[in-house]
Amino acid sequence: MSTTTKIFRFMLVMITTFTVLLSFCSATVYKVGDSDGWTAKDGMYRHWAEGKEFHVGDSLVFEYDRNFNDVTQVSGALELEYCDSSTPKAVYNTGNDVVALKEPGYHHFMSSNQSQCVSGQRLEVLVVHDPSLPTPPPLPRMILPLGKIYTVGDSKGWNVYESDFYNKWSEEKEFHVGDSLLFNYDNEVNDVLEISGDLEFKACDPTSPVAVHKTGHDLIRLAEPGIHYFISSKTGHCEAGLKLRVVISVPKLSPIDRLIRWLRTFRVHHH
Repeated sequence: MSTTTKIFRFMLVMITTFTVLLSFCSATVYKVGDSDGWTAKDGMYRHWAEGKEFHVGDSLVFEYDRNFNDVTQVSGALELEYCDSSTPKAVYNTGNDVVALKEPGYHHFMSSNQSQCVSGQRLEVLVVHDPSLPTPPPLPRMILPLGKIYTVGDSKGWNVYESDFYNKWSEEKEFHVGDSLLFNYDNEVNDVLEISGDLEFKACDPTSPVAVHKTGHDLIRLAEPGIHYFISSKTGHCEAGLKLRVVISVPKLSPIDRLIRWLRTFRVHHH
């Protein structure tokens, strides 16, 4: 690695760290449920969240008895609605959990005890970017390794085939952060929706997508680890098998790249 590159990366780390510290200084910490804490009360947390504006960098504090309870973060609104904790994004069980709100969008929390969740122990918050906070400069593409480009469905593209076609296609591959998916299709009859949760995927629910693509040649970079879900919103297509689930893992990185990626998790986003 050249001396110039090392200096550039050092400066990038310093700028990002300074931005993170500024955002933390102006962040708000909310105790969920106020004096009642985290418990089962019908409609309580919907009313608690009303009137509050949550920003990237804010934190939620959940206080409860860890011997009888926990905090389970789930991916989508359907998981929250049906109190389904089978595929959680994260589970907290210290009894005094501080959860940083690092990304804009809807965040969903519930108790993994289904009876308590049904009784009202669940919370949805909308997190937005605070325009008063500084936005860091775009991070260079070298932070993500140059990955492979996978044409979804290979020569068959993104179309309706047998119901398990794309399941079999993805199972044969190992996807990493930095790879890309290329969806080829006729955009007059099809599209690609990225959705957030396993229940939305199983139910072919297109009502709350993370992103919508409809150029017919969509190149989607896999920038985050975890499970990513894609479906078609066209009537009957997803139900017929036009849906894709891919698991993204993190490739091995150098120590400096790991530091920069860690700092990137605190990055402030535009809403």
